[in-house]
Amino acid sequence: MMNNQDFTASIFVDETPEKVYHAIKDFRAWWSEEIEGSTDQLNEEFFYHYKDIHLCKMKLVEMIENKKLVYQVIENEFNFIQDKTEWIGTKLIFEISEEDSQTKVTFTHKGLVPDNECYDVCHDAWTGYISNSLYKLITTGKGEPNPKDKDGFNAELAEKWSLH
Repeated sequence: MMNNQDFTASIFVDETPEKVYHAIKDFRAWWSEEIEGSTDQLNEEFFYHYKDIHLCKMKLVEMIENKKLVYQVIENEFNFIQDKTEWIGTKLIFEISEEDSQTKVTFTHKGLVPDNECYDVCHDAWTGYISNSLYKLITTGKGEPNPKDKDGFNAELAEKWSLH
């Protein structure tokens, strides 16, 4: 394997590309309930955070109905690695295709490569979100996103990330 390889994961489901497309766009249902903003509107930004461990602002930059969704990481901060900005400028790319009688989802985190300090953690996290949570959302109607933070919405955090 080459060292500059972007992280990628694929799943196959017995559902229509349309159903898959709508499930992916619903980040709250498979990634995290702790999201502010819209995850399914072109050029709209949304804010994700997991406690103060991972904060991230993303923007939906490309939509091809039932085929492709691309999200760009605008801002990012990890509290467990040296370079907190590691994800900035990277893209989450979801490609939907039909193979035999199934629908295939190929997820690529373009720019997330083995040289990144967060790679191992991110690799394991994405693998879980895609092959477990998103897969379950598509196949059973219920994903396993991070639950809402028990402490509620953090106004200080929102202020810092200019979300009101």
